[in-house]
Amino acid sequence: MPQLFSWEPLFEFLARDGHGSWAQSLRTLSHAATSPDSNGHLSTYRAAWDQLPHCSSPRLLADRDAVTLEGPLNPADQQQLRTLLRTLHPWRKGPFRFFDTLIDTEWRSCLKWDRLASRVDFRGCRVLDVGCGNGYYGWRMLHAGARLVLGLDPILLYVMQFEFLRRYLPEDTRHFILPLGDSVLPHGLHAFDLCVSMGVLYHRTSPIDHLQSLWQTLVPGGRLLLETLVLPGEESMLLVPPDRYAKMRNVWFIPTVPLLLTWLKRCGFEHPQILDVTATTAAEQRRTEWMTFESLPDFLDPTNPGQTIEGHPAPLRAMVIARRRG
Repeated sequence: MPQLFSWEPLFEFLARDGHGSWAQSLRTLSHAATSPDSNGHLSTYRAAWDQLPHCSSPRLLADRDAVTLEGPLNPADQQQLRTLLRTLHPWRKGPFRFFDTLIDTEWRSCLKWDRLASRVDFRGCRVLDVGCGNGYYGWRMLHAGARLVLGLDPILLYVMQFEFLRRYLPEDTRHFILPLGDSVLPHGLHAFDLCVSMGVLYHRTSPIDHLQSLWQTLVPGGRLLLETLVLPGEESMLLVPPDRYAKMRNVWFIPTVPLLLTWLKRCGFEHPQILDVTATTAAEQRRTEWMTFESLPDFLDPTNPGQTIEGHPAPLRAMVIARRRG
């Protein structure tokens, strides 16, 4: 029988890979984060997971825009599944297809994946995905040849969205998400070939500390895939929003691309390469029936979509890959 939060294969893998003490720490912290007192919604999530209908022979396809579960599911079970999936609103990253139910998520994450997939080699990599959300990119990375994908995200709702899909997969799946933030990353870990941080840097009060922490996760020669908001311009400049940015309170530092590259070099990364710089539009981020809260069009100046509602430059995102020096 499938088990919710089946993490032991991950901890065993890390122990075999020489990281037993960290595996034990992750075990303790993860179980504490999913204890009955840890989250008021956990009992609701768990009850919904228990009611997921059985499918005799499901299979996962992660080579299309939507990460897709296929298999025989009768109409009554499909309706039950759709109702249960709605208990996990809002769905931010995706899209996903659970049998006949398409979850049209807020972000069309497939567009970002298309911008990086041909530029990054995932084959044989042990991947750490910091701030992974519900694991959409992890499934794509696994299909692209990653050996292991470990995601970290402290928001239990997103972890449960991942667990709903994983409910239908074999126990030996090589993709895991722990309900933890990147504060669990120890100094001198050196455990991963590729570290992924997308949409995290600008939420950190110290971007330098974040980059140095990611450097510590990598084996010598390991790579960092970083995606973050950037400021337009060819000079080394920095935006520090005095209050909100696109209605978000937790945006602290938005650098220009040249300054971002300087940060990476100062933090011990070499040969940083810009993979893509793209302005976010409503074709990529918008409100849907699976995410009914405010989204990008609500965050922009209605008279000037080149600015946020606060008057800052509208969201522009850069994707960079760099190698750990040493």
